[in-house]
Amino acid sequence: MAHTMALEGDLRGSPKGRAFGSRFAGIGAQLPERRLTTDELMASTRYRTGIELERLTGVRERRVVGAGEDSYTLALAAARDALAYAGCAGQDLDMLIVSSISRHVGGMRIQLEPPVSVQLKRALGADRAMSFDLSNACAGMMTGVFLLNELVRRGRIRRGMVVSGEYISELGRNAAQEVRDVMSDQLASLTLGDAGAAAIIERAPDGASGIEVAGFTTLARYSRLCVAFPATIGPGTTMHTQAREIHAAGTEETVPRLLEVLDAAGLSIDDIDYLIPHQTSARAIAKAAAEFSARLGGAPKHIVVTVGELGNTASTTHFVALWKYLSEGRFRADDRILLLSLASGLEVGIVIFTVGQLAERYGQAGGGHGHDR
Repeated sequence: MAHTMALEGDLRGSPKGRAFGSRFAGIGAQLPERRLTTDELMASTRYRTGIELERLTGVRERRVVGAGEDSYTLALAAARDALAYAGCAGQDLDMLIVSSISRHVGGMRIQLEPPVSVQLKRALGADRAMSFDLSNACAGMMTGVFLLNELVRRGRIRRGMVVSGEYISELGRNAAQEVRDVMSDQLASLTLGDAGAAAIIERAPDGASGIEVAGFTTLARYSRLCVAFPATIGPGTTMHTQAREIHAAGTEETVPRLLEVLDAAGLSIDDIDYLIPHQTSARAIAKAAAEFSARLGGAPKHIVVTVGELGNTASTTHFVALWKYLSEGRFRADDRILLLSLASGLEVGIVIFTVGQLAERYGQAGGGHGHDR
């Protein structure tokens, strides 16, 4: 069980021990066309729950897969989107990491062998890339970013991609058949949505802005606060979450890790232009932000909240939000972003980077800043 953040190492693998710079080269996403509103989902419950889910969570709707869509198709489309924005091809990748929780290929079929990463890299023409699958709950993509960033900085690779496709809406459908009241441990499943996301990390030119620091830690004593089991009332799985306990633990454990990472970067929380947290619920994000502000003595200028229109998309959530804001031209090149992952496990992941050349690739900020605090 780790008690401190794992930060970048001493980088002995790079020439003369020098750390290479790293940056995000492209962010891609794929959202299903089909929308499922919270009213529609709650109208499908077996029991009269009396739960005002939209008021409790802020989730108005979420995207859910349609015919021919699954984890693999979402991941593939997101990967192609990221490559297009990065201006490169699959053959330019040295490494490909698939970090989905769900591994649905061909509908509800779960594929473990061969690894989805092998199938995906062939579809992308990334035949020379090393590849593997990893699973780290909702922190999967952030884990992949942490690993790729370390490998780029050490000079082991020049460019790599982490990609995830999350087809998790069946957890919501299954929960709708079992939830009876607001105290149900499946309540969080009703906020879930489907999405694909991909991030490409590459070696940055000397002097270019990019990733400043990345940290990750695991606090295993909280591992039983969110667990999943094969469903007994339908296909797929069910997820059981002790929401209040995991929120309290996440808030308490995140503050010292934030302080550690900010100190390593020579920053304070006031230096952060945008905080992109895990998109659990609007109420939980607001409550955690207030607690962070009180404990840290400051606050980021803006907090990104997309859960109202997209729901909680698990491992893809940070990068779908990042892609959305980039595509809408909300960021400036000198904006500093903090990605904060709080995932079952308990996993705390933090990445701080400057937008840099991404602002030009996606479009300059023209409509002012987005969701303010």
